[in-house]
Amino acid sequence: MMFDDYIPINRPILGDAEIDAVTSVIKSGILTSPKPEGGEMVQRLEGAVCDFTGAQYAVAVNSGTVALQAALLSLNIGPNDEVIVPSFTYVATANAVRSVGATPVFADISLDNYTISPDAIRDCITSRTAAIIPVHLYGLVADIRQIQEVSGSIPVIEDAAQSLGSTIHNRHTGTLADVGCYSLYPGKVATAGEGGIIVTNDHKTYESLLAIRNHGNVRGTFATFGINARMPEVSAAIACVQIEKLPSFLDIRRRNAAILNSSLDSDVVRFPVIRSGESPNWNLYTVSVRARDKLLSTLNQNNVGAAIYYKTPIHRMSHYSSKTILPHTDEAAANAMSIPVHPAVTPDDISEISRIINNHSFDAVH
Repeated sequence: MMFDDYIPINRPILGDAEIDAVTSVIKSGILTSPKPEGGEMVQRLEGAVCDFTGAQYAVAVNSGTVALQAALLSLNIGPNDEVIVPSFTYVATANAVRSVGATPVFADISLDNYTISPDAIRDCITSRTAAIIPVHLYGLVADIRQIQEVSGSIPVIEDAAQSLGSTIHNRHTGTLADVGCYSLYPGKVATAGEGGIIVTNDHKTYESLLAIRNHGNVRGTFATFGINARMPEVSAAIACVQIEKLPSFLDIRRRNAAILNSSLDSDVVRFPVIRSGESPNWNLYTVSVRARDKLLSTLNQNNVGAAIYYKTPIHRMSHYSSKTILPHTDEAAANAMSIPVHPAVTPDDISEISRIINNHSFDAVH
């Protein structure tokens, strides 16, 4: 069977409430605010994120990448510093490190859930290591407890861009370490169009982030270095509505993931390992498949927007060319494939996608 309509790998779910929120901002004539605390909608969004995640402080910015950049700046990380990151992730993680003048050091991942390996981190730590950025890739939860045991006093910044709503033992990703960074890009579980959120429980870090977001403005004086990281009021208005809808979005994603978990043939795909107490948001439902490209082509031909993230790991990109040997990263890059589970995908769609995958002829996963 070929689906009549194309099913994209992800899509924003928007409606009249978002339109009304944007219209209200436009009618107000207040599209942004230079105040350190931000505009009305920005403040409302920050409060909603704190309520949802349990974080004490939240700072809205204009992208997930800028969230990482601002987090690094708030910890005074810059030239001569090294920051340990995974290579199997979106390039923004490393770009943020380089943007503050620091050097990204690439560590391998665990094939259990595609997140950075604590043992690999241990091997990368040097006297110049200033921070570690684990990524909760695809919404799967990195082992922050073990990472903190390995890191000791080294700050840990959670790249939670893909994991808003993921939890471990009822604690939200982004709130497990020193600082957490979410993305509100349209491909994420909730969107602002473009945007990011930084969360922390440390008041000093929060005050620093407010200044960094607004060109270093501290109580009317440009007393420190900063950038223009402000989120527009229109974006914040969209995000406020999306955060209200997020629990229902997550319920549908988890339902769809559960159907795939029960219906896909384990001789055909290798599932990620979900730890005890872990509840992913399933931003991207990802499995490992042999002869992946052949199956991907079949799914795409049937109007299923399955996709590959990330075929070229960062350490193999020409501008980050590294001689680091990362075998698990290379294996994941060769075999990982993501399947649509967003709220516009129905249980019947999921069942048919499972049938296509299970009936496809290719070498089984070892």
